[in-house]
Amino acid sequence: MIIVILSIIIAVVASYTALSLNKRASENSFFHKNFWLFLASLCLGFGIWSMHFVGMSAFSLPVSMSYNNIITVISIIPAMLASFIAFYLANLPRQNLWTYFFAGIAMGTGISSMHYLGMYGMEMDVVHTYNPILFLASICIAIVVSVIAVYIFSTVQKYETNYKVQLIISLIIGLAISSMHYTGMAAINFYIPKGYEMNLSHSHSTEMYGLAIIVTLGMTILLGILLLSSFIDRFIEYRANYYDSFTRLPNRRLFEKKLHSPKVLAVWHMHDLEHINREFNYAFGDEVIRRLVYIFKTLTPSKVEIYRIEGHRIALIARDGDSAKQLRDSLKEIATVLRKPILVKGHEVYLYGVCAVSDANHFENTPNIYTNVLAVLNYPSITYNHDIVYYDSSIHTYTFEREIADDVNRAMKDDELFLVYQPKVCLNPNETVGLEALLRWNHPKYGFLSPAVFVPILEEYDRMVKVTDWIIGRVCQQIANWKLENISFKQVAINIPGEYVTSPLLLKLLTQKLDEYGLEPSQIELEITENSFVKNMEEAMRAVGSLRKEGFSVALDDFGTGVSSLSYLKQMPISTLKIDKSFIDDVPISPKDSAIVQAIVTLGESLYLNVVIEGVETKEQVNFLKGASRKPIFQGYYFAKPMQPHDLIQWYSETRVED
Repeated sequence: MIIVILSIIIAVVASYTALSLNKRASENSFFHKNFWLFLASLCLGFGIWSMHFVGMSAFSLPVSMSYNNIITVISIIPAMLASFIAFYLANLPRQNLWTYFFAGIAMGTGISSMHYLGMYGMEMDVVHTYNPILFLASICIAIVVSVIAVYIFSTVQKYETNYKVQLIISLIIGLAISSMHYTGMAAINFYIPKGYEMNLSHSHSTEMYGLAIIVTLGMTILLGILLLSSFIDRFIEYRANYYDSFTRLPNRRLFEKKLHSPKVLAVWHMHDLEHINREFNYAFGDEVIRRLVYIFKTLTPSKVEIYRIEGHRIALIARDGDSAKQLRDSLKEIATVLRKPILVKGHEVYLYGVCAVSDANHFENTPNIYTNVLAVLNYPSITYNHDIVYYDSSIHTYTFEREIADDVNRAMKDDELFLVYQPKVCLNPNETVGLEALLRWNHPKYGFLSPAVFVPILEEYDRMVKVTDWIIGRVCQQIANWKLENISFKQVAINIPGEYVTSPLLLKLLTQKLDEYGLEPSQIELEITENSFVKNMEEAMRAVGSLRKEGFSVALDDFGTGVSSLSYLKQMPISTLKIDKSFIDDVPISPKDSAIVQAIVTLGESLYLNVVIEGVETKEQVNFLKGASRKPIFQGYYFAKPMQPHDLIQWYSETRVED
């Protein structure tokens, strides 16, 4: 009896593992979905096979019995093949009852084929036949229960199957496997040849040691495949997002993510690398970059972090006093090496560059340290003789910041400024409920500038109101274009500067643009920060109240990072609460951050507000946050990165097909 129960447990565990792998086929993954379907079918097929032979251990006859090794191994193939077909059909974008029926038939047939092929591989001294009724009944049981399991699975997976539902489905599939097996065993009739001398010492039973090996090996393989494949996928996804594929150095995105509390930041700018490609070829230019990276890795202390933030820029970060001193010394060594020609494929190559360095102090915000480095690199009289230039506020700041502020008018006119849109996704049901419009700047001189760099400058020089007007116009135009294409993202959020919230010109412009493009106020959401309220609470309340009366949604952005009290929150006439990414980064690893997020979500929902969770980047965060909210709305790279309109439409089309 114990062995029978154990065999059923193996079938259920195999089913649960296979369903978990199958779910990865519908999620963001580096691997193609067929890879996950293959692993899922491999797991389920192996589970069916293991369950059969463990279940056979509970069966005994007083005769000599053995297995044909070749047939025994081959018997696993039908189970795996049928499982793949079933999972493939269950994941088709368009399904009907016939899809569930054929998928169930495939799985039931695979289970039955594996069982009877396995039985055929048994070699014994007796003759066995099958009771036709029970034989057919065993196959029907496998098919019927499989159809039910596939139907339930295909239906509920659209709504992000939770673990309890997945366990129930696993129990049903495990029931299909075990019911078929033991009904099939009941269908067998054994006939002992006349005069055969039975010997109980030949009774067929697997020793506990052998059984333990089978069970341990099977369970280890099943769970190992799930854990290993998930780990590999997460690792590859992380590397793809945060590392430069060519040099294998951390990229700009990880640089911006890790740019907190540095002691020293140094950025090497290699000038005019294109002349190497022109003089030789791109393959040779790639070798030059590899050689450069080798020099940096060799001469940089181990405690110093290295990033390739642009094609021609390498950033170095020191976090403490010791590593800062080592970094300064290594910069001199690097400069000495780069002043000499480097040997690449037998050619001596001269490179030209400069290193900008900024030291952090207790009076500066972290983002400023990178702005300071850019100010050095963009100083008009900068030379590229591999000098090491330290930031001097009396020389560099004004030039860079003033140039950025003065360039913004041209940037709007020449489309250097552009918008990208990041989806907001709700899982119950699985749909896109809106977008956030985000500002980007491809500067002709400085390349792609981070919003963390240019937005504070524009705010300091009172340029953001004019830029916001430009953003509102572009967003309304884009919504109108999508409307002509019969595409609706329901609502697009626009960030509004604090000083603009209370201006009557904001509502006037919004009304004008909506009339111009034939839009409704409900299609626009205005995102404002807590500080917008704190500076002038009464005026902000009045202004937001007017916007809400006109039908606009208003979101309180970066909640928890400002200085407003909870007493203000209940007075704010807002419709949406956005939880800042800084609270999400360490969820669910950090108990404190997890508790804070849970509390904010509960608070927002108790006030009947929509709660948007920003910065979601991992499956673990999604799993935790799904349980923390009744109807969570997610925004983050796990679901989609900010995209330009044509990429967004492609993403939207693909997600709708998958749904």
